[in-house]
Amino acid sequence: MNTNPNIVIIGGGHNGLVAAGLLAKRGLSVTVLERRHKVGGASVTEHPWGPDYKVTALSYVMSLMPQQILKELDLPRHGYKIHPQHGYFSPLPDGRYLQLPADDQRRHEQISKFSKTDADAHARWNEWLGDLAATLGPLLATVPPKLGSKRPKDLLDQAKLAWRLRHVNQKKVGDITRLFTMSIADLVEEWFESDALQGVLAVSGVIGTWAGPRSAGTAYVMAHHQIGDLGDGEITGSWGFPEGGMGAVADALRSAAESFGAQVRTEASVSRILVRNERVAGVVLENGEELSADIVIATTHPKITFLDHLDKRELPDDLVAGIGRWKSRSGTVKVNLALDRLPDFTSKPGFDPEVHGGTIVLAPSLDTIEGAFQDALGGQPAETPFADICIPSVFDKTLAPEGHHVMSMFTQWVPHNYADAPHVTELDAYADRVIARVEELAPGFTNSILHRSVIGPYEMEHTYGLIGGNIFHGELSTNQMFHMRPFPGYADFTTPISGLYQGGSATHGGGGVTGIPALQVVKRIEHDQKHWRKGISFLR
Repeated sequence: MNTNPNIVIIGGGHNGLVAAGLLAKRGLSVTVLERRHKVGGASVTEHPWGPDYKVTALSYVMSLMPQQILKELDLPRHGYKIHPQHGYFSPLPDGRYLQLPADDQRRHEQISKFSKTDADAHARWNEWLGDLAATLGPLLATVPPKLGSKRPKDLLDQAKLAWRLRHVNQKKVGDITRLFTMSIADLVEEWFESDALQGVLAVSGVIGTWAGPRSAGTAYVMAHHQIGDLGDGEITGSWGFPEGGMGAVADALRSAAESFGAQVRTEASVSRILVRNERVAGVVLENGEELSADIVIATTHPKITFLDHLDKRELPDDLVAGIGRWKSRSGTVKVNLALDRLPDFTSKPGFDPEVHGGTIVLAPSLDTIEGAFQDALGGQPAETPFADICIPSVFDKTLAPEGHHVMSMFTQWVPHNYADAPHVTELDAYADRVIARVEELAPGFTNSILHRSVIGPYEMEHTYGLIGGNIFHGELSTNQMFHMRPFPGYADFTTPISGLYQGGSATHGGGGVTGIPALQVVKRIEHDQKHWRKGISFLR
């Protein structure tokens, strides 16, 4: 191996750009290849209605990016700015509303409107989650060991993990086991009695997943969205809206990477990863151009990496079969709107920065959410979809003309096989039902809509590379986490091909705009390079 390797990164999403910046900062020769005309992957800002409106097409909120990335790449200097999200607001069909502000006392008062018991329990709930996060959070930054391997090094890695968890007592082991195996419905029903609170809390257990609130394992999905302590002493779990939309995050990452010397190429679609003598040799673009490389980092969906970009004969049969079984279903639909005014909710009229500047949740009960999933499971778009709604233009005046706003509606579900065909007519009818739900709660809302775009699973897959429309590059189910992500024996960010690494959202720590896989793959390359530099690492 070249001791000063040439590195190619496939995919210009946030993970690819983070890895490029970190490696280029150390003086490495790095080239990022992005298939689309712009970087960002699912974290992009588009202009579907002309230059006056900036729309975050898919990913719509920022969280969980470790402070190490922000500091090392000096992202604020490159335009990275976050407007904090202001709590949750759930308007209800009966004319009431539940608001969950950040302030403990006011939140207690809000929940007490529905149940004094729930209000008291919610404080204990947050303590319980915080205690679990203190254990689970650092594991996001842990490279999964090769469980079951008898090789001395792998046994040592397993022992290190066990030692790291030595302080976890039996009760906490039980709590973690329940969290990984329970449904979010069973969990919140154990803690709370009011439909309104159960509905709001259940959304984070099913967001972006092909599973309803009564599906086993969805309790962990909720915890994944709540964990903020990544083991580096910095809390990163506060959600917020990037100024300029999510694409501004990608732009800041690109600017940082290029400032350190990385080359970022758009409209550079890879058709094949070159392998010679069981070692990566570079990539071939769709236009026939060949780029040699000592190291290739794939941040694409694992089915693209292993089943499209590589010859299956170059891979173990069990890996090919396993990636073929990799579940990447979704049923998510993103509805983006341009408005000439803010919605005025009957239950809480007038402008409220904690309503319009927070997250508006259409999920009045567990049964409503479960019913939406059961509709899709039965082959029909949800009759009553749930929605996670944000209006980032309330604070970010760069997104829309004065007095106008852009609204992001992250909704579920349609049948997961909608990834196979556009289903334009059905998606339009589905979007009409989502908008009608808001109209019932905020009369006049429909007439405020100037423009709309509806992005379903097919477009998510074919335009943005999200196979099945899954925003996590693979379901966050128990059988696809930790040492199983994306395949046993290769959850350490390596592949069977020497010099070919993984660094996308389908690896451990992925799911959300975190950059954790990028951090881990850089550390893995450092580890491997030490063997070629006689103990001298090119990474600090």
